[in-house]
This record gives sequence, C-alpha cells and structure tokens, in this order.
Amino acid sequence: MTASRPNRSRIKLLTFGAVAIAVACGAGVAVFSRQQAPDVTFISIDGQKISSQDLRGKVVMVNFWATSCATCVKEMPQMVDTYNKFKGQGLEFVAVAMSYDPPNYVLNYAETRKLPFKVALDSGGDLAKQFGDVAMTPTTFVIGKDGKILKRYLGEPDFASLHALLQKSLGSS
Repeated sequence: MTASRPNRSRIKLLTFGAVAIAVACGAGVAVFSRQQAPDVTFISIDGQKISSQDLRGKVVMVNFWATSCATCVKEMPQMVDTYNKFKGQGLEFVAVAMSYDPPNYVLNYAETRKLPFKVALDSGGDLAKQFGDVAMTPTTFVIGKDGKILKRYLGEPDFASLHALLQKSLGSS
C-alpha cells in the first residue's frame, strides 16, 4: 500500500500541471483570437437603420434586453449612466429588445425612461441568432474599434470592471 502513495501524489501533481497548462493556453487563446462581431443592421424604434459597418472605429455596447426581464429593468439606469459617462469619448450603445417583447412596450419603456441611446427591435430574432443565439437577458457585448468582441456579459455586468474596460478601449487610438 505504501508504494501506491507516491504514484497518487505524482498523478495528482501531473493532473494539476496539465490543468494549469490547459488554463494558461485557454487564456492565451482568449486574448489573441477575439471573435469578430456579426455584420448586422439594427432597426431603431424610430425606424433608423444602424449598420455595424457604420459603427466601425468606435467602441460599441450591444445590450439584449426585455421589458419583462427584472434584471434588465434593474440594470437599465446603470446602463444609462454608463452611456452618459462615456458617450463623449465615442461610445455607441444599442439596446436590442428581444423578439418576444411587444414593440409598444419597448417604445413606452424607452420614452418614459428617456433612454438616451439607440433602442432597436429584434422582431424576427435574427439579431439574437447572429450574436450567438442569445437567449438569456440581459446579455451585453462590448465591441472594440476593430469590430471584434472584447467581452460578453451574461446577466448584469460588474459595472466597475465594465467601466475599466470601456476606459481602456476608448482611450486607445
């Protein structure tokens, strides 16, 4: 029995090392191979077309949300504050209402809350599909000036880290 103990320790050490290497490699891949944001056209609630191509060269937040989503409604004032804080530095923001959200609810919410950014409808669910089959709300994407996704937040983001990411992304030329 005592002969098997060193083997177990060695196996544990090798397993730990393999996991550490895999994690380190995975982190490297995440840093060096960011995914390109999909090429889409948003249709705002006032009928304006916003092409992702028109947003190139800018840092963009795309927030999938719904008026029936309690977390979305809770985070929205902080999203407004975030937009207001960074819009002067070039931040663009598109709040995309999910396909199941009635357009009149979205319009009423946007008007009564005086949302300062673009609000778009995803009536057919095409935008959610193109952004990787977004089903959970809220889901927020931060897209860099190069059109690549910098970060995807599922649920309410940690606003301090979001602000740090935006500051860094907007500050670079």
